Amino acid sequence: MSRYRSELVERLAEQQSRFAPQAVRRRQIASAEDFLVQVRSDCDYAWGHVCRCVTGYQTDESADVELNGAELAHDLRCFIEDLSDSLDFSLKDLGEPALTVREISARYCVSSKTVDRWRDRGLASRRVSVDGRKRVVVPESTLQRFVATHQEEIDRGRNFNQMTDTERERLVSDARSLAGQGLGLTEVSRELGRRYGRATETVRYTLRDFDQANPEKAVFSCPEVEMSQENLALLYDLFCQGVSVPDLSRRFGRSKPAIHSALADFRVQRVRSMAIDFMYNEEFDSEAAEAVICGEPPEYDREKTSVRVPSNLPAYLAELYKVPLLNREQEQYYFRKMNFLKYRAATLQGNLGGRRGDMVAVKQIEELLDKANDVKNLLTRSNLRLVVSIAKRHLKPGVNFFELVSDGNMSLIRAIEKFDYSRGNKFSTYASWAIMKNFARFFCACGTHSA
Repeated sequence: MSRYRSELVERLAEQQSRFAPQAVRRRQIASAEDFLVQVRSDCDYAWGHVCRCVTGYQTDESADVELNGAELAHDLRCFIEDLSDSLDFSLKDLGEPALTVREISARYCVSSKTVDRWRDRGLASRRVSVDGRKRVVVPESTLQRFVATHQEEIDRGRNFNQMTDTERERLVSDARSLAGQGLGLTEVSRELGRRYGRATETVRYTLRDFDQANPEKAVFSCPEVEMSQENLALLYDLFCQGVSVPDLSRRFGRSKPAIHSALADFRVQRVRSMAIDFMYNEEFDSEAAEAVICGEPPEYDREKTSVRVPSNLPAYLAELYKVPLLNREQEQYYFRKMNFLKYRAATLQGNLGGRRGDMVAVKQIEELLDKANDVKNLLTRSNLRLVVSIAKRHLKPGVNFFELVSDGNMSLIRAIEKFDYSRGNKFSTYASWAIMKNFARFFCACGTHSA
């Protein structure tokens, strides 16, 4: 892949490096450096004008093509390096002192990456032989000219300088304190950069370097050190109970981004391993299934909304009779909707892949199952009085009525999950049979026979 941004500059560099006499190449290097100082990143330059300034001759080929200033500065630097490389000169042949990237970095107390960024922004460099090896150097005069025209950038780069051991120790100590409060690497870097008058990236690189060199004392947990399944389950339970992410971060000793990542991992694992049972029906696959099945529910029968509450019932059981009974049409609607929602969730579950791409699907599955559970709860509340009625008929001496009701409620919930609405039967008939069958097992276990 070419390091040039423009094919025009790249082609010119190749032609001049191969065919131009040495004297011409040296002159073009000087012309390119002079022109490079004038290039502004926010301006565009016609190729014909660039070619004339660098080579001294006018070109008709693509003369009107405009080059972006920032990209042109980068390409002119590459052009100068390639032409100087083709001359096969030594450091002495430059006729003046020159500095390597490392030496410039030391002089201005900046990183080598910062010097490389300066080169991309117009600091012209040459490629010459130093001790038998080709090295990138910057002539002293070229460096001073760049510094004079980019003083603000030089000053900004100095805020990016390396720290003393004492400064680094203080920085790490403060970072550990902030990380203990639940702040992530980016937040800590930004805060300490402001506090110490340092560039945010300087702080970030310093902390990363420390963690890599001292994994046993790392400020931020290494991503490969995963939480146990027990802790993940506890983390998720606490989050669902309303414990905030900053509080979880402090409790588990992890940054907020790490907590979010752990929660996402657990949610995917939980949904992927979840058993989603439903009663399938062919109508679930029709194009209009969503609109038809999840449309407006049928209305209640007005004459069945008011029911006489049996006497001698505790208050919480008496409340059950305030929930209207469902008619056959409503039963069909709600059972069909509950199973359709589960069917859609199971379909999405079967297509789960990698974690990052899963979160949208996981949220959809959770929403579908929540809606299905809401329907299930409605069906349960609407039929709880059936359990009370059957329990009262089967009550025997020595049997706790409330235990009997509780056991019957579990039978009711299982019946709701297993009921096949498509057969056209009333749910109360199916549920009564299931509840009475379970009561028979209950009495056998208690050593009591039902009537």
